[in-house]
Order: sequence, then C-alpha cells, then structure tokens
Amino acid sequence: MKIGVIMGGISSEREVSLQTGQEMIRHLDRNRYEVVPIVIDRRADLIIQTQQAGIDLALLALHGQYGEDGTVQGALETLGIPYTGSGVLASSLCMNKQLSKRLLKTVGVHTPEGLCWQGTDDYEPQAVKQLGYPVIVKPNMGGSSIGIQLVHNEKELLTAVRKAGSFDQAILIEPYMKGTELTCSIVDGEVLPIIGIRSAHSEWFDYKAKYEPGGAEEKVIQLPPATRQRVREAALASYRLLQCKVYARVDMILCEDVPYVLEVNTLPGMTENSLLPKSAAASGMTFTQLLDRIIASSILERKQEWGMVQDV
Repeated sequence: MKIGVIMGGISSEREVSLQTGQEMIRHLDRNRYEVVPIVIDRRADLIIQTQQAGIDLALLALHGQYGEDGTVQGALETLGIPYTGSGVLASSLCMNKQLSKRLLKTVGVHTPEGLCWQGTDDYEPQAVKQLGYPVIVKPNMGGSSIGIQLVHNEKELLTAVRKAGSFDQAILIEPYMKGTELTCSIVDGEVLPIIGIRSAHSEWFDYKAKYEPGGAEEKVIQLPPATRQRVREAALASYRLLQCKVYARVDMILCEDVPYVLEVNTLPGMTENSLLPKSAAASGMTFTQLLDRIIASSILERKQEWGMVQDV
C-alpha cells in the first residue's frame, strides 16, 4: 500500500505538522507500506502532489486551518483518496471551539464559560471584568497554544486580544481555571490511559511546555474511581457528539473533581513529545502499532462512509 504522509500546510502550526509528519515517517512499517512524504506549501499542492504520487491513502499529519478544519478532508473526498481520522463534519466542528463548546453544553458536558469577540470591534473590557481575572485569551480556531495568552488584568487585555486576533477573527475569552490539566486520547472509541500534565516553567500548558524537552511533566494519572469515570464519560460524550472517528484527543481541566472540556483535537500532535503516543505507549501500544491501527480503522471508516453515499 502506498501511503502519502501529508504534512506542512499553511497554518500557524506548520512547524508542528512537519515534526508530526517526520515522526510518522520514522515509525511506519516499511514492510507493509510504501511511504511518500508530501509537504504542502500552498493549497494547490494537495491536489497536485497527491495525484502525481498515486497514493492509496493519505496519512494526515496536518494541524490547524486547511488541515484540521475539514477543508483538506473535503478535497480528498472529491479526489476519491481515502484519508486518516475524522471526516469533514467532525473536523470542522472541533476546529471551531465556540461552536463545539455550545454543542457540548447541550448534552451536559462541562466546559468553561466565556465570551466570544469578533476581533477588537467587539472589545468590551467591562464584560471581561465581570467574568473575573485572570482569563485565557485564545483564537477561536487554532491549536498548539499558538496565539493564547494568560491575562491577569485589564492592562494586559488589549495586547492579548490583538495577538489572538492576528491568528483568527473570532477570539475566545475564558476564565482561567486552576486545576489539574488532563488529556484523554481515544482510539476506535476506546479511552486510552489518561495523562496528567504539569507545566515545568509556566502557569499553564503553553507552546513551550508542549514542545520543548522538559517543558512539562506528562504521565499517566491515578484518579479516584468516581472521578476517573466522570473524566472518561466526558471524553467519550465529546467524541461521539462531535462525530469524531478513528482517533482524537480530548483536553480537559479537572477542577474540584469536575472535568471541564477545553477542546477536542481531531488530528492531535504525533511528535516525539506528543501526548497521544505517550498514552498509547502506556496502554502497551508502540508508535508503529498505533499507526497501523489508525490506518486500518481509517480505511474501514472511509469504506463505510463512501459506501453509504453510493447506496444513496
């Protein structure tokens, strides 16, 4: 089988995507797959390079917009090229944090309250004051903690809003919840060991903590049985409601034994320091086995989805 590892892209997460792609290439079983690296530098590259390569499956290592937001998935479906992970709908829903949070609330999943502004035109410091400092300011569509800032007072607010607005027009402002950061990786509807996160040098799990060696302590966390069950249920409810398929990672903060879902990642990072491979390893799965499972499940998922379309 010829596998095209699609990486790079045009989003702010390009460098992380390249790291993910290289790590995937390093661990793919060469006895089972012919591996073709495909680096995306502009939108047209996806169509041109995948057709030229003649791949059987696109292994998506993309992150952010035009990668994780459903656009690439839609383009690949138009080309008739199977791809890994969630489909168009789930990818789009999960990329839009404000929309996914609203949906999660309808089924009783806890998620931080907050504000959504359309750039500085909606700038209302008084509304944030009522929310209560400190707050987290973030782009509505984005990942890897890029463009996110912890704001302690009104003096810092406008700078943070402008920074977030440089990555996306819509800006989320949420109360900073002090608690235990958790991540739940899900593969084929199965919750893998829950990872607890403690940043080494910052107040929260920022970009440096995520990607610099020693930036954070990340290990399987032992929770009381009732709390663990609540965390698992929140993760699975989020995964299912947002129509995720094959694999995803649900990020949360545990505050007074209540899990609050922060976001759902349909193409979580797969770098050397990423959380999903660590969770898989804790369950006894090697990186190579994880990729094999993602590939096999994705092929089955696309067959089922496209078969239903053909029947219609």
